[in-house]
Amino acid sequence: MRAVFLFVIAVSTAAAQGKLQLSLKRAVEIALTPEGSTRVALAQQSIKQAEERVVEARAAFLPNVDGAVTWRNQTVNLQTFGINFSLPLLGFASPSLVGPFTVFDSRGSAQQSVFNYSDIRKYQASRMSLLATRADFETTKDQVTDQVARGYAASLRADASLQAAQANVELSNALERLATSQKNAGTGTGIEVTRAQVQLANDRQRLIVAENDRQRNVLQLLRVMGLNLDVGVDFSDRLAYVPVNVADLEASLKTAKEDRAELKAQQRREDSAKMSYDAVAAERFPTIGAFGDYGPNGLGIDASRPTRQIGVSIKVPVFDGFRRDARRAESYSQYKQETIRTRDLLQQIELEVRLALDSLRSAQAQVDTARDGLTLSQNELAQAQRRYQAGVSNSLEVTDAQTRLIRAQDNQIAALYAYQLARVDLAAATGTIGEFVNQ
Repeated sequence: MRAVFLFVIAVSTAAAQGKLQLSLKRAVEIALTPEGSTRVALAQQSIKQAEERVVEARAAFLPNVDGAVTWRNQTVNLQTFGINFSLPLLGFASPSLVGPFTVFDSRGSAQQSVFNYSDIRKYQASRMSLLATRADFETTKDQVTDQVARGYAASLRADASLQAAQANVELSNALERLATSQKNAGTGTGIEVTRAQVQLANDRQRLIVAENDRQRNVLQLLRVMGLNLDVGVDFSDRLAYVPVNVADLEASLKTAKEDRAELKAQQRREDSAKMSYDAVAAERFPTIGAFGDYGPNGLGIDASRPTRQIGVSIKVPVFDGFRRDARRAESYSQYKQETIRTRDLLQQIELEVRLALDSLRSAQAQVDTARDGLTLSQNELAQAQRRYQAGVSNSLEVTDAQTRLIRAQDNQIAALYAYQLARVDLAAATGTIGEFVNQ
């Protein structure tokens, strides 16, 4: 209910204000509502289906009760039952046709399984499948969270690129005005004005590209969240470096094996396959059942008399054309498939954790290097501007410094984006993506 409330509030706020104030945590909360991500909604329906399959399997332990009322009018050919005799001396012969006569029967019947080990294992397998489906739902939530976090990081990168492009246009405008004023004062040349105008045109083009890139990333994020694509978005966060303590490999692997939802789901599927195999193997065991019925019957309703029967049956499977043997071999193969998948998933998890740790360490180094490069390029541009304003150098030096500043800005944005993705990768690999979002 709270999830639906969050979704409605988000849409209403966006409609009222024109733009949706969006943080990563709020974006994930909206995406995880049933009205948000389609994958979450489908996963919830899978849980409902698995719950109903448990109810179906549990029905084997409950009595099966039927009621029936029958009325029929019939004739019987006694010769079909071998009744055909006569007494010539007495002039008697058995009739070939009896009837018509009426038969009425009103009856309730019940059957109850007393012991069937195969049904017990099938029920246990269905419950284990339900646990696997619920774990799959958590896996889906983690995957959607991961997808939203990546889309959000891409949008922050596009936002940062747009802000940098706008700042560069403002800087180019200022340099173009300075070149024009110096030319009008007789201390500058026309080539310097042209050079400033070329730089301004280039920066305006980069701004157009940055605006389009931001719009595309926002639309992709809205699609993942399940919101209308015409909703405007303002981001509460900024692309920034947040230092984190990186755990060692063994600790990260331990966390991943404990918290990865897909591993829990796969282990439940393996257990379910084992129980299904046991259920098929148990079909060789004897089964015990009870049955009974009660109700009036007779030649009419008024002439009916109550009758009943009760009993116990024991069935012992003897031979079914090797059908059970084939099904047992098939179910065992399915169980072996699940064990292979579990082993493969464990190896995949270890690979993802190792790669995520390496990526995070590399991204941290990239951020440090990019920060130093940006500081140096900013200092270079400031010195070039002062020299140009003092008439010591021409605008070419300023243009070169501005070009290097743009490259340094791009490097820093790329490094921060890579660092953010590396954090998302590590959180996803260790199964702590939910904690990462709520930080």
